[in-house]
Amino acid sequence: MKTIVLAYSGGLDTSYCVKYFLAQGYAIHSVIVNTGGFTSAELQHIEERALMLGVSKHVTLDETDKYYAECIRYLIFGNVLKNNTYPLSVSAERVFQSLAIARYAKSINADFVAHGSTGAGNDQVRFDAAFNVLIPTIPILTPIRDNKLSREEEIEFLKQHGVEQDWSKALYSINKGLWGTTIGGKETLTSDQYLPESAFPSQLTKHTPEEITLHFQKGELTGINGANLAPVQAIQHLAELAQPFAIGRDIHIGDTIIGIKGRVGFEAAAPLIIIKAHHTLEKHTLTKAQLALKEQVAAMYGTLLHEGQFLEPAMRNAEALLASTQTSVTGTVKVFCAPYRFHVVGVESPHDLMQAKFGKYGEMNNAWSGQDVRGFAKIVSNQAMMHGSVNQE
Repeated sequence: MKTIVLAYSGGLDTSYCVKYFLAQGYAIHSVIVNTGGFTSAELQHIEERALMLGVSKHVTLDETDKYYAECIRYLIFGNVLKNNTYPLSVSAERVFQSLAIARYAKSINADFVAHGSTGAGNDQVRFDAAFNVLIPTIPILTPIRDNKLSREEEIEFLKQHGVEQDWSKALYSINKGLWGTTIGGKETLTSDQYLPESAFPSQLTKHTPEEITLHFQKGELTGINGANLAPVQAIQHLAELAQPFAIGRDIHIGDTIIGIKGRVGFEAAAPLIIIKAHHTLEKHTLTKAQLALKEQVAAMYGTLLHEGQFLEPAMRNAEALLASTQTSVTGTVKVFCAPYRFHVVGVESPHDLMQAKFGKYGEMNNAWSGQDVRGFAKIVSNQAMMHGSVNQE
C-alpha cells in the first residue's frame, strides 16, 4: 500500500480526505500540528476521531515554541496587521504546520503528502509552497481542490460512508492557534453580512472593566500584572484574561494570493492588545527614523508571510533588522479592558524619550531656544519659499 501523510485537523475537509483516500486503497498517516490552539483533551479527541475514521497512524507534532520563536516574535516586533486589521493568525500558523508535516513526510519516506485545502483560498499555496521547497520529489494530493467540492458535497459523501455527527457545527470553519482564531462561514462569502454572536468561539462573560499591565523586555512580552512568564505562556494568559470581554473581533477583507478578494472573521484578543501595547511602547522609545524604517520592512515581512513565502531568504534579512530595533523596547504598558473594547492607558520605560528635561510638548522648551527654532524653521522652509517665489502667479 502507498503511504499518504495527511495534514489533519479533524474538521470537515480533512475528515473527507481520510475517507476519500481509504476508498482509493491508501495507508494514511494523519498528522496534526499544534501551534498553540489545542488543549490536551482536544488533541486526544482529534486522535480518537482520526483512528475511528480509519487512518493507519495518527501523529501529533507540537510546534508552539518554535512557532513563537521563529515567527510570532517578529510579527510583534513589526506590529504586523494585514491591511491594518488582521494579525495573520492563520497565515503564520499554516506555514509552520506545513514545514512540520514536510519534515515528517520526509522522515518516513512517504509516497504522497496531502492537505484538505480548497482551490479558492490561500492555504493551498502555503502548503504547496513549503512542500515544493522541502520535499519536491513527493507528489501533493488535494482532492477537495481538484474535485471542486462544496461543504455540502463533502458532508453527503461522509454520510454515505457511515460517518455521523452534528453537521450543523460544520457550517463554520474554525482555525484556532496561539496567534488568534479565524472563523469562516456563509456570512463571510458575501460582502454585506457580519458573523452572528454564536459563531465566535469566545462569548462575552466579563462585564466589569479591568486594567491589565503588560511587561515587555526588548520587544517581547515577558510578564502580566507583575508575574514573570515565558512569552508563549504570557500570550496564552493574556488571552484568558481578555477573551471573556469579547475583545479583538473583526472581519478582515483582503487580497488572496490567487487574486480574488476574500473575507474571514477572527477573534484575536491577545494579539491585538499586544500589538497595540508594543507599538505604543515603541513610539516612546524609538526614533522617528527607526519607526519609519521598520514600518516598511514589517509591511513586506507580513506580505511575504501571508503569501506563503516564509522560506524566502529576504525574510531572514527582515527578521534581523526588526530584532535589531528592539534593544530599547523595554517597559510596562497599562491596558484598559471592557466589553468589546480596550485602550492603552500609558507606558513606563527607562528608555522613554518623552523626557521633561528636554521639553514639555506645547508648554516648555528646555534644550533649545526660541531663536534656535526661528533659524531652523527658516532653513527648512527655504526651498518651498524659493519655489513659491519663482513660480508665483
